[in-house]
Amino acid sequence: MSETASPDLAGKPSKALLKEKINYCEAAKNLIRQQKISWEQCKNGYSTLESVEVKVFHFDNFSIKLQFNPGRMISTSAKVDTKSINERKCFLCKENLPQEQQSLEYKDDFLILVNPFPIFPEHFTLPSIHHSKQNIEDSFPVLMDFCKDLSPDYSVFYNGPRCGASAPDHLHFQAGTKNFMTIDHEYELLKEKFGEEILKIKSLCVSAINDGLRKMISFEGNLKSEIEKVFQIFYSTLKKINGQEEEPMMNVLGSYQNEKWRIIVFLRKKHRPDAFFLEDEEKKILLSPAAVDIGGVCITPRQKDFATMTEEKLKDIFNEVFIDKSMFQKYINKLKSHFEKYYHS
Repeated sequence: MSETASPDLAGKPSKALLKEKINYCEAAKNLIRQQKISWEQCKNGYSTLESVEVKVFHFDNFSIKLQFNPGRMISTSAKVDTKSINERKCFLCKENLPQEQQSLEYKDDFLILVNPFPIFPEHFTLPSIHHSKQNIEDSFPVLMDFCKDLSPDYSVFYNGPRCGASAPDHLHFQAGTKNFMTIDHEYELLKEKFGEEILKIKSLCVSAINDGLRKMISFEGNLKSEIEKVFQIFYSTLKKINGQEEEPMMNVLGSYQNEKWRIIVFLRKKHRPDAFFLEDEEKKILLSPAAVDIGGVCITPRQKDFATMTEEKLKDIFNEVFIDKSMFQKYINKLKSHFEKYYHS
């Protein structure tokens, strides 16, 4: 790349400074253009997007799209139990990537890869270069960095190890075309209609939103350190309430626009609905809700599930995997109490 940076003390450009100068949004666009040419699997994956079918379900002040995308069968049906994970090579470790797959280094610790099984018109996987498990508590600042560095064109998301991550053993995020998910452009209306303000200090705002299908906590502000702090309070509150050592069940969507971050955390109680595991093919539904699905674009890799899905079935699936109203209120009350102690003690 032709980026320039100030020389370091040895008279050579500092690697860290060079990376700070990179326009990662443009670099990602260049990467996907190159990979569609040089990597046959990638080219074929994106060509399948031309034939996907979409229908829209309208709820109270928001919509959920249903996408029939057979190219997502591997990801949707991925086995994520401990035995299956231990028996396969990690497909996000650099040494196991396909020979044709190119990568863009991101700040020494992460890679930007083109996802060859896309949902979005432009879809990226953002894995750590280290083989460590999915963990949002320690990696949340990196998610915020990705949001800013991939703006203005991409949203960034995280699937928890028990909430849709097809590689729960390897820390990674994903990024996709901004405004593709319905929540990207419906969020303000959702907050106005269904939101409850939990904390408001200058530019920092934390809200709780229950739209009847989804329970979410959002963090908005223009100071990274402030959002990191309230997220840590939020995370520790969830762990105390749940009383478990493992990561609380959540999916996270993030974006950066007009010098402001917006992070939305969806609160889960279940990975997959019961219908996913049914042996009766007529009743079985291969829909495994992860960040993109609950962000407003549900992926069905089978034509049968796409054709027979109804608004009521979709509502039942969401209600099954999200925490209930009473538990959500318990979280809200505890958060208010902890924020009060931290900011007004």
